[in-house]
Amino acid sequence: MIPRKAFAWLLVSFLITTSIAQNHLSSDQAAIEDVHVVCNSDSILVTLRASTEFNGLIYPKGLARNSSCMIEYSDATGEITYSMPLHSCNTMSTDVSDGVEYFNTVVVQPHRRLVTNQGRGFHIRCRYHTKDKTVQIGGVNISDLNAVPYEVDGEIPLSVMKIYIGDDDRQLHQAENVRIGDELRMVITIDAQVIYGMKVTNCLVRDGLNWGEQQLINNQGCSVDRELMDELEYSSDKTSATVRFQAHKFPYTSSVYYQCTVNLCLHKSGDCDEVPPLCTSDGRNLRRRKRQITANITEEGNLTALNEAETKDLSVSVHSGLYVNDHVDQESEESQPAIESSEDNQAFCISARLFAIIIAIAGLILMAAVILLVVVLIQRRRRRKDISTTAGSSIYSGPYSNHAYSST
Repeated sequence: MIPRKAFAWLLVSFLITTSIAQNHLSSDQAAIEDVHVVCNSDSILVTLRASTEFNGLIYPKGLARNSSCMIEYSDATGEITYSMPLHSCNTMSTDVSDGVEYFNTVVVQPHRRLVTNQGRGFHIRCRYHTKDKTVQIGGVNISDLNAVPYEVDGEIPLSVMKIYIGDDDRQLHQAENVRIGDELRMVITIDAQVIYGMKVTNCLVRDGLNWGEQQLINNQGCSVDRELMDELEYSSDKTSATVRFQAHKFPYTSSVYYQCTVNLCLHKSGDCDEVPPLCTSDGRNLRRRKRQITANITEEGNLTALNEAETKDLSVSVHSGLYVNDHVDQESEESQPAIESSEDNQAFCISARLFAIIIAIAGLILMAAVILLVVVLIQRRRRRKDISTTAGSSIYSGPYSNHAYSST
């Protein structure tokens, strides 16, 4: 039978080990305490506070390997900052009622070499409201001028790029996750009005990792490679440009980002007459640029015309991004929700501390059962030994005679 002291020692050792494991787990989870987000004009700043020294990695979800978006930290304490650009590193955008919202998932991994279950993910969102802008020429606000022959009211129309998927115009929806070869439609628009038109130039696609990019439309507004993207088609009022193309991606990442430059032009000054460009197969624009009207601002602050150099300043970059997957990846993702839904009906979640307590209780019950079984086996063996000894012995109480000494 196991001595009582040995059993007590085993029980105390087991409880101490379980307590140490629980404390270690709690300290790892408490390494990151507070998370704050600051929405800047071109990036999202994430600030985390570490209660202990942080030796790990912070990166956007899906970019853990060989990524310029991943930052390694060593012995970092206090506030830890991580900057995430708006137009790369898997940051995507979606339209909302009053503007645009950028979102991404940031992974905080407390180990620099291994991916452990102590890593935490934070879904980050930043919403930006669109505002009207005013044009300034030579430090003078156009909206403050007295006479404006070209009826410029000072408000620059908002420029937007959107990428849609679908063949039918009535079934178009904004593309977010597509497959290679899907028919896409890029639409670049400015607000509807009668003053400005636009010309789109310098379109390119980037990988979002600062590793590679490919030019699609050159600085003259012509296609560089019509197999990748055809020529832009403009609306009659020059406020919209559309081009159809097939989805493509870089071989090492599924995220792609498109960027174009929208150059505003004034209808009444004749700047928009060269839109759309007359492009050759090698990307040259054959449409001759008309002579521009020179402009000057009188001492009284009256605008008589716009100078060509000032018109060039009325340009803005537009962006859009989406995920492009291989056919195999897309099929597996489409079948994944059905599997998850069937598992969620029978699955339940418990905290790590409760799981450790359950394991400790189960271990104690198992140890008690083993000890009880050993005691029962020892008792049964002793009982069998006593029975066998008693059955083999006998006591003779009759007369005794020794034939060796008997007399005849």
